[in-house]
Amino acid sequence: MTRFALRADPWGYRALFLGLALFLLFVRLLPLGNTAGAFPGPDLLLCLSLAWMMRRPDFLPVWLLVAVFLTEDLILMRPPGLWCALVVLATEFLRARTALTRELNFLVEWLLAAGLMVAMLVAYRLVFLVTMLPQPPFGFAVVQVVWSVLAYPVVVGLSRLAFDLKKPATGEIDPQGRRL
Repeated sequence: MTRFALRADPWGYRALFLGLALFLLFVRLLPLGNTAGAFPGPDLLLCLSLAWMMRRPDFLPVWLLVAVFLTEDLILMRPPGLWCALVVLATEFLRARTALTRELNFLVEWLLAAGLMVAMLVAYRLVFLVTMLPQPPFGFAVVQVVWSVLAYPVVVGLSRLAFDLKKPATGEIDPQGRRL
């Protein structure tokens, strides 16, 4: 499938996102360097979701995000649906501001993604606090968010170079003649 054919087909991008999500989840489950006290890595799936939502929200329907993140919650033995709900809230926040995010330069977009990641961390830990669940150390959670914020530009760059995923220009139309 050529780049143009993939670009014209939102189902191709949905399948690509699902494949990338499954690959990232598989890599996360591998026992590579999981020593006690090691620093956590970035949440690349969250970075990928936010980057794609800022560029082409029509490629990521809610049902796909729910399926991917609920599966991740269940496999990683987190409270079922909590992280999934926070991701859906963050991505729907971005979807509602599609016209605004289209015009943002990259630095402001990066700050918006960082703010959403921090807000999700605070909300996640607040729910744990209210329900009196044992929480992982705060420092590890902050390190993961910092790594995720730093990984966001890399994910955006790779999405642009490898998959030709870019923000549509104002007035751009798809091959069927619909406005993007």
